[in-house]
Amino acid sequence: MKFGCFTPQGWRMDLMNLGNGFDQYQRLKELTLEIERLEFDSVWLYDHFHTVPEARPEATFEVWSTTAALAEATTTIRLGQMCGCNFYRPPALLAKMTSVIDCISNGRLEFGLGAGWYQHEAVAYGYSFDRPSVRIGMLDEAVQIIKGMWMEERFQFQGKYYKVGLGEVKDYSGCDVSLNGAVNHPKPIQNPHPPLWIAGGGEQLTLRTVARYANYSNFAGSLETVQHKNRVLDDHCHKIGRDPSEITRSMNVYLSLHDPAELRKILGDAGKSEADIEAMTVKVLFSHRVDEVTEQLCRYRDEARIDYMIFYFLDIGRGESLQRFVEEVRPAL
Repeated sequence: MKFGCFTPQGWRMDLMNLGNGFDQYQRLKELTLEIERLEFDSVWLYDHFHTVPEARPEATFEVWSTTAALAEATTTIRLGQMCGCNFYRPPALLAKMTSVIDCISNGRLEFGLGAGWYQHEAVAYGYSFDRPSVRIGMLDEAVQIIKGMWMEERFQFQGKYYKVGLGEVKDYSGCDVSLNGAVNHPKPIQNPHPPLWIAGGGEQLTLRTVARYANYSNFAGSLETVQHKNRVLDDHCHKIGRDPSEITRSMNVYLSLHDPAELRKILGDAGKSEADIEAMTVKVLFSHRVDEVTEQLCRYRDEARIDYMIFYFLDIGRGESLQRFVEEVRPAL
């Protein structure tokens, strides 16, 4: 089993009371380097613009500019997003951005993408928020474009939602020409391309896209929920003739190894309100006891085929869960 860890970036108000934006980035980077030192397989960022559960005037570091900075700051750990919101950036631009970051990091990018889900944030930042079938259709086309631009010398695409590398234009000299494809260089370091994670559990549309294109799926929820999602994904794979074992199954987990009362005090001392604490802790499915956490992880591995766990430690940078996980839980697995 592999393990990833989210670094604080402010979305869950985990950089509060740490000074200005420069000070907060330094703390983000410091904790990322600690995660690397502790030999996690990967470090992860969310793709969000403002805080939850409410949008407040608190720092939230944008995912791709921060990933680029961490690509330079780190040396060995892999860098992921869980997950990128597809409609926040045109796919051709995202192909360029991710290619560059894979080069900066010397091939350490884990590329996570999803259809997008948070209407409040999307509309606040001026994006239209279409119905699920449209957003998932856009995701399906975007993945094709990104993979094509990663791998082909010149790439053309005409779909329902996107058009790339096609059209009648004027060139640099002002002459009328027909486009013969979009060019994306430098290419990613990883061959044939960075691993593609597609997050989400929509059974009719999202998991069909996962089956077609992804190297990794990503779920959340109870053991029974994850088992069910795996069966649905397997069925989609069988329908298109793909071996389901080609897709590594991953899961996001909220975790604390402090007892609930102690955790609430740690979060309260960090500046979080009771409403903020409740919004975070209600998502915790795992025990705080080391032996029970270990047993739960083993069950997800053995009974739900989860081979990659990505943790958000609720007290990261404030409490001891990160260190205790490394010392007490990970060796048992």
